[in-house]
Amino acid sequence: MKRVPWIISALCLFSSLTLATEPKHRTLSAVPFTAVKFEDAFWTPRLVTNREVSLPHNFEWCERTGRIDNFAKAGKLMPGKFEGLCFNDSDVFKVLEGASYSLAAHADSALDKTVDGVVRKIAAAQQPDGYLNTYFTLAEPGKRWTRLASHHELYCAGHMIEAAVAHYRATGKRTFLDIAIKYADCIDNTFGPTKLHGLCGHEEIELALVKLFEVTGQEKYLNLANFFIDMRGNKAARDGRLWGSYCQDHEPIAQQSEIAGHAVRAMYLYTGVADVAAYTGNQKLIDAMARLWQDMTIQKIYITGGIGARHKGEAFGEAYELPNDSAYCETCAAIGVAIWAHRLNLMHGDAQYADVLEQAAYNGILSGVGMDGKHFFYVNPLASDGKHHRQPFFACACCPSNVVRFIPSLPGYVYAVGDDGIVVNLYVAGEAKIVRGDGTVTLTQETDYPWDGRVKLTVRPQKPDEFTIALRIPGWCRGAKLAINGTPVDSTKITNGYARLQRRWQAGDTVALDLPMPVERIEANPHVQADLGRVAIRRGPIVYCLEAVDNGGSLRNVALARDPQFSTEHRKDLLGGVTVIKGLASDGRRLTAMPYYAWDHRAAGEMAVWLMQDGKSLKSNANDPAWKGKLYRPIDPASSAP
Repeated sequence: MKRVPWIISALCLFSSLTLATEPKHRTLSAVPFTAVKFEDAFWTPRLVTNREVSLPHNFEWCERTGRIDNFAKAGKLMPGKFEGLCFNDSDVFKVLEGASYSLAAHADSALDKTVDGVVRKIAAAQQPDGYLNTYFTLAEPGKRWTRLASHHELYCAGHMIEAAVAHYRATGKRTFLDIAIKYADCIDNTFGPTKLHGLCGHEEIELALVKLFEVTGQEKYLNLANFFIDMRGNKAARDGRLWGSYCQDHEPIAQQSEIAGHAVRAMYLYTGVADVAAYTGNQKLIDAMARLWQDMTIQKIYITGGIGARHKGEAFGEAYELPNDSAYCETCAAIGVAIWAHRLNLMHGDAQYADVLEQAAYNGILSGVGMDGKHFFYVNPLASDGKHHRQPFFACACCPSNVVRFIPSLPGYVYAVGDDGIVVNLYVAGEAKIVRGDGTVTLTQETDYPWDGRVKLTVRPQKPDEFTIALRIPGWCRGAKLAINGTPVDSTKITNGYARLQRRWQAGDTVALDLPMPVERIEANPHVQADLGRVAIRRGPIVYCLEAVDNGGSLRNVALARDPQFSTEHRKDLLGGVTVIKGLASDGRRLTAMPYYAWDHRAAGEMAVWLMQDGKSLKSNANDPAWKGKLYRPIDPASSAP
């Protein structure tokens, strides 16, 4: 990278940034994680396990592998050389972020002390000018910012900023935030239109800088995020030396229309782009996000919400390239799907994005962590020969540390507020205190979701108030029913995926939502060669699979009957409590399907999501207009034959 003088002719290289206190193009604002408490049978135990098992486990492994000691060494608190991969700092930051979310939900003096101790080591490692990266401080001093394409410097900085912002919001302490601000100022003093024209090969800094802008109000961080976005694919600014589609650096983002390259990098980048576009109102970026989202969701996402078909490059494949046994589906990539979907939902107020967020959360993300909280998948295939198992940790530990921060952050994804009211995006029992105008509305959810689609909301405004409550009607649901204070209301008027209930709300008003959850067979677009002649089983938001342990020890030649005659049974004693699906095989055997997220918890054996279906044609018409804009669709329940 080279430093260039700021001359008039260079003005064309960077898009103009019109600053605004409030986002120019964001329909909704998320209700923060600090305002939402879970009290349900599905997610609450997982948050407890995350706090009591996964966090200590990850801290232990970060200690055991030298990740935390690297900070002590860089801060001259102990002697020694750098240990591990050049981006190992990021794992420590993600674990600290997860710890911060947990502290917001549950006071824990021991965890608080652990976090403060690690933060002190991070502070010691910070250089006088604010720079903070243990690899370059210990292993290659004097070479900072020289290996941006491969050594993840700014990526690590981004995860530090995210962790520091979460820590401040959760605890009110400025210790970690001040470290992050000092480092962000160092980066801002280094990069920019009149400074170094560089960017990170692994995106992350972009979305983190927007978070720092939001918590500090300092517009220079938004400017810097916008600068990094402008630099990507910008040949003129970088003497024509681009890094290619692997890191989404093949053309300017505003011109991109096909999602490609490393799946995690793409998700982190486009999350940052959505954030910047929301504040600047840059229509070219907004349009690019729409094109890329459509490309992904219509052609390149698995039914589990996973992305990344190829092991090589941990990357997207071509359109409809969605193999099952060789699927990569990195856990981090599914987390990236969720955070990008969340940002687009806030931008547009459209439930289609929350649908995908839910799809990823209950399937492709949750499969990434074992029920014990200390074994993790890096790769999440949709078929297995029985040799794929969760591991305690990885040399490249991005997935365990990412799960540890995502799970406790979920409360921040449930609710949002708009100009006219409150939006409910996810259904989780618990309570939220939502600021509206000069008062607070307390919303309480009671539900056994995702096993039961019945939801009861109790509304308690501080004083009677007229506003709208918008309830997401999931894309998988047909025939939703609504009632207010026991009186049925019209549930057929859906706007952008939401049933909008506008009235003058009184304390104690109740809303009853009933989302039918029949067992469905799902078929894939006929262009998906791997799924021809096959179907998947889904109930509500949960995707199911067959495991050999439940089905005679082998899945070879197993096919569903034309009319599987599905039945369900909730088993509280199994895998933390699951609804099991039974169905007929073509040879008359009774098959048992389990939630995909829970596979590989019992005896090792084969697993499959996509199953052969007796009588399903291999010659489905891919040109059928009914497939336009669809990657998956349910088989008509009125017909037993596909």
